[in-house]
Amino acid sequence: MLIRIIPIIALVINILFASKLIKIDLSKQKLYAIENGEVVFSGDISSGKSGHRTPKGTFKVIDKERFHISNKYPEPNGGAKMPYMHRLTNSGLAIHQGYLPGYPASHGCIRVGKTTAKKLWRWSREGIKVKIYGDASDFIPKKPKRVARKRVKKHKKHFARKRVKRVKKHFARKRYKRYSSRVKQKRYVRKAQPRVVRVRRAPAYEVVEELDIW
Repeated sequence: MLIRIIPIIALVINILFASKLIKIDLSKQKLYAIENGEVVFSGDISSGKSGHRTPKGTFKVIDKERFHISNKYPEPNGGAKMPYMHRLTNSGLAIHQGYLPGYPASHGCIRVGKTTAKKLWRWSREGIKVKIYGDASDFIPKKPKRVARKRVKKHKKHFARKRVKRVKKHFARKRYKRYSSRVKQKRYVRKAQPRVVRVRRAPAYEVVEELDIW
């Protein structure tokens, strides 16, 4: 029984006390989450701009706040939202979600994207070491890729109309038979002739005298 439990306990201890480290390269503007010497995930950052350079060195995550609002920026009263905040110093250095223009643009903090901030929030814990190195002035911003757009011909709006066959009104007329002149004459002759009445013929003999035999 103990033989089965020991490897499970060892796995839990490795998960809880695994060596985790966050590395931030200012020259590449990249964040790397390292666990047991391997990169688990990485993401783009935006460090401090000129006049507000992000300090280099090794720090620790002092505090974590899911919904943090800045007390300093924007000056003078603050109010800027900094979700998924990892505090590194009490002087204002932190890692948090923010806008990434593609070059150093913050006031000293380290901005990360939304997806990277969520992953880092779940993966990290208080006390993790954060190593910041490199020089932001060596960073060369990438040119935005030009996306070829298809040229779409602009056609005028065409509303298709139903083609209805236009049938002329046709009033049916009685068709009279046309007879030739000969037929007409025959018909006329037949009509003009008087009707013949047959009379019974009288007997061939006549009574000459009536003899009184009485």
